[in-house]
Order: sequence, then structure tokens, then C-alpha cells
Amino acid sequence: MNGREQLIERSIPFLDEVKNMTAGPEVERWLNETYGPGSALYEDLSRLIKQGIEEGWAANIEVGGRRYRRSRLCDPTERTLNFSITAVYMDSQDGRMVIDDHDEEPGDAQTSFRGDYHGHPYGELNMVVPLDETAVLAGPSGWCHAGWTAPGPGSHHYPEVKGGALIALFFLPAGRISYDVKPPVEAETRPVRP
Repeated sequence: MNGREQLIERSIPFLDEVKNMTAGPEVERWLNETYGPGSALYEDLSRLIKQGIEEGWAANIEVGGRRYRRSRLCDPTERTLNFSITAVYMDSQDGRMVIDDHDEEPGDAQTSFRGDYHGHPYGELNMVVPLDETAVLAGPSGWCHAGWTAPGPGSHHYPEVKGGALIALFFLPAGRISYDVKPPVEAETRPVRP
């Protein structure tokens, strides 16, 4: 069985456990307490998704150049309890996709990199796997190093990373994600602050 299939198979018992949960702050806390770094699930999925990056089967489609890539590892099916699984690679080093005012210059530890604005019609369960020791992802509860974020149904945001490279392995109920939502005007013009 190849690494991609191993990752999907390893995810199925987890998806069975969370299939009736609604993403949000309580689920985010539960995910971090139950399946955070050090847990068998987190460590297995981290190893497999890093293997996928190295072997080229995960986050292999460039969205904004080599430092912003993603790929859907599987569509929502009965097998995956109607969740899709997607991997995103983001790296804040050497510049940024959206210019912001909270950093000094590219390569600065506070330099952030933003991806495509999107919405979560049914929420999202997102496992954050740092590749650099200082890499963090902006989540609904603040910056997340290693662990989970769980934006609730109807939420929308720019994915944003600072401090280096990371992988976001996310599970979407019914595979629903919307790239046709527009950011609020203030989010487009306001300086981003950590």
C-alpha cells in the first residue's frame, strides 16, 4: 500500500469518530487534547503527510509558486464518511503573497504569507504540521504551531503562515470549500496583526 493510501486508511477511524461533530472552539480544544502532537494519530499522519511532500503525491499542485501548493488526496466518499482530505504546503520565507504592514522585510520572523481567501460552508478540521520549528498557522483561536484548528461552519478567512514552512492537512465535511466568497473590505486594506 502506498503512502497516500496509508494516510487515507489511517484517517478513516478518526473520521468515523468526528463525523457527527461540528467544527468550532469546543471541537478544536477536544482535537488538541485528544489527537494533538504526541498522540499516535497526529504522529502517524504527520509522518505520512511529510512523506507525501517528499515523494511528490501531497501538496504537489502550485497555487502561488513553490511556496504555496495544495492537492486533494481524496474526494468525499462513503469510504471516508463523506469527508475529503486535502494537503496544503505554505512557506512564509522569502517574501509574501499579500503585502502586510506588521513585518520589516522578507525573511523576518514576523513576515506572513497569505493564501487564497475561502469559506467553510460546513466547517473544517485542520491538522497543522510545522516543517520549520518556528512555523505557525493563523487559526480561529490564534496562531497554531503543531496541533489542530477547527473553523466552524460559515467561517471564512485567508490561510496565513509565518515563521517558515508547514503543512495543513485538512478534512472537509462533504468536501465543501468555497473560493468564491469575497473578503470584507477592511480585511483587504487593514494591516494584518498577529
